[in-house]
Amino acid sequence: MVDGDETKRTRIIHVGLGGWGGDWERRAIPPVPEVDRVAIVDAHEPTLRAAQKTLGLPDEMCFSSVTEAAENVQADGALVTAPMDFHVPVTLEALDAGLHVLVEKPFAGTVAEARTAVERAEELGLVLQVSQNYRFYPGAQTVRKLIADGEIGDLSVVHVDFRRWDHDAPVDSYRHYQFPHPLIYDMAIHHFDLLRMTTGREAVSVYAKVTDPTWSKYAEEASAVLVIELEGGLVASYRGSWVSRAEQTFWDGEWSFEGEKGLVTLAGRGDRGPVDDAVTLGLGGKPAKPVALPDMPLWGRSAGLRQFAAAVQGGAAPDVTGRSNLGSVALMEAAARSASSGQVEAVEQIGGTLA
Repeated sequence: MVDGDETKRTRIIHVGLGGWGGDWERRAIPPVPEVDRVAIVDAHEPTLRAAQKTLGLPDEMCFSSVTEAAENVQADGALVTAPMDFHVPVTLEALDAGLHVLVEKPFAGTVAEARTAVERAEELGLVLQVSQNYRFYPGAQTVRKLIADGEIGDLSVVHVDFRRWDHDAPVDSYRHYQFPHPLIYDMAIHHFDLLRMTTGREAVSVYAKVTDPTWSKYAEEASAVLVIELEGGLVASYRGSWVSRAEQTFWDGEWSFEGEKGLVTLAGRGDRGPVDDAVTLGLGGKPAKPVALPDMPLWGRSAGLRQFAAAVQGGAAPDVTGRSNLGSVALMEAAARSASSGQVEAVEQIGGTLA
């Protein structure tokens, strides 16, 4: 539990040390000097012990539950990188232990479930942040500013394409094939969040058509085409695929924002960091030209983790609070419903949450 402001370094308990949690330990946590990881937690004993060995930690830093860890180490917050089904239960346990929480995306599978954690955090006066790391790249930040500043005038349409080939592993050896909604939950949630961020608008409705080939190894949708209506009648088209043999996109995908005055394009979130980001601006029908991007020495998950540490120490609220992320969860939930129903589905209107 928190024992006061003895230091400006934020002490975190890391919960969920599987593949993605291990990647956090290798790549996302070390660049943030404001953070000390003081314990790890995993309910799966073999995973816990494997992480303990890899990280070289003593037994007194390794636990099977958040409650146990909070009772035995001094900590300020919890980083939750467990599978999605455990996000809200673990978050609630951490909040009840007096810990601020940074939780991986997707926050939850439904708005109703996510809201339970949001309301608990607000009742307790604790920070609840969602790691929507694609926001923290110079390309996405620049596009948001260009649109907000009216550089291309009122938006008329947005197009998004995401193409990756993730289909080589044998069926029995690759967990991704069995993920619930592997495109919509595991990937498109990033793009849904970026759509809200860059346009400054909430989604109103969505139609999702699954387009999987007969030979797909995925249990649920690996590819789909979506039509998303946002506030003000703005329409966005989204084509995403884990089984695309076309030219591969970066993780952001390829974006085109058309407006009254011109066009903005975005590509980014490459494996080399911000160096892969690219934004172009074309005005008045003239050829688009590259836009200079700001320097971003800390990006992605690390930048979000730094925001979390600052908020825990009494600084500004993070960009993506649990409440502000409800709009992204609502769009994701509606898209999944549409993929199953084959109908246009309304997106739950949260109210006052856009960030």
